[in-house]
Amino acid sequence: MAIRDLRKHDYWLFWTLAVLVLGAGLGLRDPWPADEPRFALVARQMVESGNWLFPHRGTELYSDKPPMLMWLQAAFFTVTANWRIAFLLPSFLAALGTLWCVQDLAGRLWTRRVGLYASWALLFAFQFTWQSKKAQIDPLVTFFITLANYGLLRHLLLGPSWRWWTLGWAAAGLGTITKGVGALALLMVLPAAIASLRGWPGVRLHVRDWRFWLGPLAFLAAVGAWLVPVVAVALSQGLPEYREYLDDILFRQTAKRYSQSWDHHQPPWYHLGVMATMWIPPVLALPWAIPAWRRRLRRLDPRYLLPLAWWLLIVVFFSIPDGKRDVYVMPALPMMCLALAPLLPGLLRRRLARPLLLGLAAVLVLVFLAGGASLLSGAGSLDERLSEQRGLDPHAVVAGGWMLLAIGAWGLACLLVFRHRVAAALFGTLAGVWTLYGLVGYPLLNDASSARGVMREAGRRIGPDAELGLVAWKEQNLLMADRPATTFGFRRRWEEQLQLAVAWQGQATDRWLLVQEAALERCLHPDRIELAGISNRRRWWLVPPGAVDEPCEATEEERARAAAEQGRDRDD
Repeated sequence: MAIRDLRKHDYWLFWTLAVLVLGAGLGLRDPWPADEPRFALVARQMVESGNWLFPHRGTELYSDKPPMLMWLQAAFFTVTANWRIAFLLPSFLAALGTLWCVQDLAGRLWTRRVGLYASWALLFAFQFTWQSKKAQIDPLVTFFITLANYGLLRHLLLGPSWRWWTLGWAAAGLGTITKGVGALALLMVLPAAIASLRGWPGVRLHVRDWRFWLGPLAFLAAVGAWLVPVVAVALSQGLPEYREYLDDILFRQTAKRYSQSWDHHQPPWYHLGVMATMWIPPVLALPWAIPAWRRRLRRLDPRYLLPLAWWLLIVVFFSIPDGKRDVYVMPALPMMCLALAPLLPGLLRRRLARPLLLGLAAVLVLVFLAGGASLLSGAGSLDERLSEQRGLDPHAVVAGGWMLLAIGAWGLACLLVFRHRVAAALFGTLAGVWTLYGLVGYPLLNDASSARGVMREAGRRIGPDAELGLVAWKEQNLLMADRPATTFGFRRRWEEQLQLAVAWQGQATDRWLLVQEAALERCLHPDRIELAGISNRRRWWLVPPGAVDEPCEATEEERARAAAEQGRDRDD
């Protein structure tokens, strides 16, 4: 009875802390760049227009990503009627789902205690927690890939289980219409096939059973749920913009992005550095885990072979193209934690484990204490950078200093209370970091990070009856405008946007423009324009009626500067 109660207590503790860490701040902030405002804007336009099949960003079709995340955000808004909650709910629920998959699978492959180790390691891996508190596509695609891995491994290692086999393929299909790389979950079949052919015990594909083909059919059905109607409508309508949408999302954003990457160029070893830094703390165990894995692979244990081989395949796949981002390898993190979990009890008893984990927690405490003291004392340049580059007001800077001090003090208390339980000390410190960041940091940073402050100030300056046009705009400007705003294209060159905006402004007496500083040209009289504010390291100017002195034709220098800045905006 005592063991059963202890297990219940352990599970309640984990899931309570997981909900607190991942959910802290839900509803307390608006979407922040780079990607969050884009997806939230697309989702809002779906709700407003009723067109959920062809996503729009302003007046243009948005074809960079499939619409799954935006569908979920729009669906959650119809339930909650609150965008601040709806835009973050998919990531929050996906993160909890990923934790459950890892915990339950590890518990079935080894023991329930190992399942807890796996989920604790994943919860506090820096990249997982950081990304799960953001409304980007990667937490959602990580969940679908992990669910696919869960279903495939339930069949391959614990089966045959045709229900889980079919679900695994279907989840890979849903991951594909979330982000094209969702199909990579199916690479798990490759090491399973090799192990089966080489006679490894406990792993079978059962390819001679007709139910094997239920998996591929489920994958096609999941992908077809989006692909069939969008292709049918695009081809039947005969509109050139729909054909361009299909070409971009089906070919340019997938195969061409992989084979001819046009942004985020990094060296082949880039993802090794990402894992070494962003997967802390569980990655710190690798120097001891690798020899242990080697011994278990020599014993022909497929429970280690399949997740480790799949992890290796993912890293190799994303290391080939020139374009690389840190989130590309994030879906491999749950499988690393799965394979690591059975070793953790022994690894934590290693002589160097205690000082290593305590040292990491101590470094975090010192960093936050030093940062808080710097902000409150005004020493150094941190407070100036936050004010000038981020647009934080002095009160927010001071409050941020107290928040950092509170995090450091909490971490110090954890070190003192759990000094004999190093993992608890480190996890307690990290829990304090993420919880206070969500509950206190979100409201402090929101106005400057989301463009909420700039758009509120712009609306106040121009008055309730004026019309507003956006030039060189970012998604957060249109999303957070306090009135319907006119745009002049998003991908169009800034010089052309400004020319169209000036012509539009001249057609009425009470029309204002909000222009990013890098798009300003000589035609705008410098004494008549007004600084609206700073947001996301960008300065935004209000252009009132009558501020145009001459035709807006940019010089070569202005064109070059604007093109460089517009390219940086697209990379963001």
